[in-house]
Amino acid sequence: MFQFLICFVAGIGAGLGTGFAGMSAAAVISPMLITFLGMPAYEAVGIALASDVLASAVSAYTYGKNKNLDIRNGLVMMVMVLLFTLFGSWAASFVPNATMGNFSVFMTLLLGIKFIVKPVMATKESMEAASGRKRLIQSIISGIVIGFICGFVGAGGGMMMLLLLTSVLGYELKTAVGTSVFIMAFTAFTGAASHFAIGGMPDLWCLAFCVASTLLWARIAAKFANKASAAVLNRVTGVVLAVLGSAVLLFSY
Repeated sequence: MFQFLICFVAGIGAGLGTGFAGMSAAAVISPMLITFLGMPAYEAVGIALASDVLASAVSAYTYGKNKNLDIRNGLVMMVMVLLFTLFGSWAASFVPNATMGNFSVFMTLLLGIKFIVKPVMATKESMEAASGRKRLIQSIISGIVIGFICGFVGAGGGMMMLLLLTSVLGYELKTAVGTSVFIMAFTAFTGAASHFAIGGMPDLWCLAFCVASTLLWARIAAKFANKASAAVLNRVTGVVLAVLGSAVLLFSY
């Protein structure tokens, strides 16, 4: 019962973060499984990445249905992310438990504050005005960085991806989140498969509980986000990320 409760609560936070901001489930699920269930970090990250797969896919579908998904430019970044996710996952197997996951937690908190203080107000028109060649180069470099982060800290690259898409590539927020979860569905699958292949299968009940809860709440959050205005979405996204980041830091320390 305790295991189910922890997985369900972790899934609520992870699902809301994924649906609203393209955040990886690992930023919430990994620290909670490690802290409350005493699970090894590598196994916890694998479960978190597996939870990302369906949650990100259903969120991407919802954003795409509302025309808030840039598949063409996202595919370029995704190829680089997938390649470097494998390398990052392999490198992570040599890192002590305490080192993993801390990066994504701090990134979640700081990015939440950023959306509250300095919201993303770019438009689709300003996105389309950017040079195609410049965006291609930016996508390749960003993909390399995100891919390694995804595999190494199990963060799905979600927070870093959202930051780069909005700040470097100039995406408006809804399209940035939609593109982020689209890419993350594939990177999370690759990362989870790598973790399970290297570290073995995790606790199947824990895996099932986390996947189901994350999927449910990601679907709810994505539907709300696509109906909200840019100003409201920035505030809600910022508050969700700041609260989740603070809560995970509190639990961890």
